[in-house]
Amino acid sequence: MSSTPGITPDPAAAQGRLPREHSRWLAAQARIVRVPLALAAAAPLVSGALLLVQAWLLAWVLDAAIAARAPRADLVPAIGAIAALILVRAALAWLGERAGARAAEIIKQHLRLALFDRLLARGPAWSRGRVSGELASAIVDQVEALDGFFSRYLPAAAAAAVLPLAFAAVVLPFDVVAGLLLLVTAPLIPLFMALVGWGAEAASRRHLHAFARLSGFFADRLRGLSTLKLYGRAEAEAQSVAMASDAVRRRTMAVLRIAFLSSAVLEFFAALGVAGMAVYFGLTYLGFLDVRTSPLTLQIGFFCLLMAPEVYAPLRQFAAHYHDRAAARAAVSQIAAAFDGLPEIAVPGPHKAETPREQAGHPPSTQAAALQAQALTVRAAGRPAALLDVAQLALSPGAHVALMGPSGSGKTTLLETLCRLRAAEGTIRLDGVPLAGWDETALRARVALVGQRPYLFAGSLAANIRLGCPDATDEQVHTAARRACVLEFAQALPGGLDTLLGSRGMGLSGGQAQRVALARLFLRDPGLILLDEPTAHLDEATQARVLDEILAFAQGRTLVLATHAQAVAQRLPRTVQLAHGKLVPA
Repeated sequence: MSSTPGITPDPAAAQGRLPREHSRWLAAQARIVRVPLALAAAAPLVSGALLLVQAWLLAWVLDAAIAARAPRADLVPAIGAIAALILVRAALAWLGERAGARAAEIIKQHLRLALFDRLLARGPAWSRGRVSGELASAIVDQVEALDGFFSRYLPAAAAAAVLPLAFAAVVLPFDVVAGLLLLVTAPLIPLFMALVGWGAEAASRRHLHAFARLSGFFADRLRGLSTLKLYGRAEAEAQSVAMASDAVRRRTMAVLRIAFLSSAVLEFFAALGVAGMAVYFGLTYLGFLDVRTSPLTLQIGFFCLLMAPEVYAPLRQFAAHYHDRAAARAAVSQIAAAFDGLPEIAVPGPHKAETPREQAGHPPSTQAAALQAQALTVRAAGRPAALLDVAQLALSPGAHVALMGPSGSGKTTLLETLCRLRAAEGTIRLDGVPLAGWDETALRARVALVGQRPYLFAGSLAANIRLGCPDATDEQVHTAARRACVLEFAQALPGGLDTLLGSRGMGLSGGQAQRVALARLFLRDPGLILLDEPTAHLDEATQARVLDEILAFAQGRTLVLATHAQAVAQRLPRTVQLAHGKLVPA
C-alpha cells in the first residue's frame, strides 16, 4: 500500500475499542463540572415533561374547536398556556446549551493547563524527541474535539435514554397499539447507530491522527522554509504538503460519509414509526381497523400523533451529536499517544500553593542559593557511557564556579539537571530542600538558566527582553539592554529596541541573540545562575564587557558558568573540570 508523504500509517486503525483506562478517564472528567453538566442534562428532561402538557393542551384545543365546536373565548386560556409553555421550553433549551458550553469550556481549560504542565515537567530532553506540531495539535485541536462530547453529546444521551421510553409509556394507556409501536421501533435506532458508530470511531481516529501528523509535517516545513528555498526544494515540498492535505481531505470525507449514514439510519426508522402511527390512526378513524376496546376520540388521536415524532426527537438529537463521541474518543487516544499518557486534572482551589520554603516556615529567600549534588548519573540514548557518572558538586551560597570540559562531555546536561530540566539519578538539594520537592514557580524564580541557543519570539527586541520580567519598565529594559551590550547593535537598527524580529530571532546573529537572553537575566533576581557558554559568539572586546557585567550581577548570588575559553574561566575564583562523567577540580 502506498503512503502519502507526511502522513504515516495509522496505528489506531488496527485498534478496536478505546482502551478501558481512556474511557474511564474521559468519563471521570465529567466530575469536574458536575453542576453545569447536571443542569445541561436536566434541562431537556424538564422540557420533555412540559412537552407532554403542551401536547395534551394542544390536542384538547383541536378537539374542542373541531369536534365540540367550542367558542373561541373558551379556548383562549388553553392557547395562552400553550404559548407560555413554548416560551418556557425555549428558555430551558437556552439554559441547557449555556450550561453544557460552560462545562465544556471548564474541562478544556483545565486539560490544556494540565497538558502544558506535563510538557514543562517532562523538560526539554523529552520535548526534543517529539514533533512540535503534534504536541501543539494535541493541546489545541484534540482538546477542542472534546467540546461537543461534554456540551452536546452527554446531555443528548441523557435525554435519549429517558424521554423516548417515558413518552411511549405515557402514550401506552391511551392507545396500546400506538404505545407498543413506539416501544418496539425506538430501541432499534440506538442499536443500529451503535453498529455504525464503531466504524465512525475508527474513521475519526484515523482522521485525527492524520491531521496531527499533517500539523507536524507543515510546521517542520514552515520552520525550515528559508533553508528549503535556499536549496531549491520549496516547490517539491509544496507538492508534498498538497499531497498530505489531500490525504487528510479523503479521511475527512470518509468520516462525513459515516456520519451521514448514521443519520440516514435514524431518519429511516423514525419515518417508519411515525408513518406506522399515522396509518394506524387513519385506518381506525375510517373504520377499517378496530382493535380498541373503547372509542378513539379526536383528542386522544391528536395527542398520540403529536407525541409520535417527539418520541424520536431526542434520538434525532442524539444521532446529530453521536459523531462528537467518536471524535472525542479518538482525540483522547491521540492526546495519550502524544503525551505518553493522559494527565490527571486537579481543579485549582482558591488558595495559593505554598513553596517548600513556605511550608517549612521560611519566607522565600532573595539571597545566594546553596547547592549540593551527590551521585548524579545521567544516561543518554545511543551512548554507551553515562554523561554524568556518580558526579559530585557542592556550592556554598555566593560561590562562583567555572565549568570546563570538551564538547560533548555533558556540561549542558549538568546545567539542565541542576535546574530540574533533565531527569537524573542521585540527589540534588537547593537551599537544603530536595530539588524534586520544589514548587515549579518557586524553582524558576530561584534558578535562572541561559542556554547556548536561547529562544527569541517574533516581536520587538524590548518585548523579548521583557520576558525576563513582564512588569519591567522601559527604563529597566533599557538598563538591562545596556548591561548586556544589546544597545551596541540595537542602536544601528531602524527601530532601536522597538525593532521587530522574525520567528526564532531571525535577523540577529548567534552572539546578538545570546546578549538578548542575558538582558532577560539582568531583569530577574535569582539566587542561582546557570550560564552555558554566554560569551561563545562574541569578539574579545565585547566578551570582556559582557563578562564584567555578568560577574557584577552575580555578586551576592551563586554562579555556575560553563565555558570552553580559558580566559573566561580564569575570571572566576574556582574551576571544575567535567571529563568522563566526573567533576574534578581543575
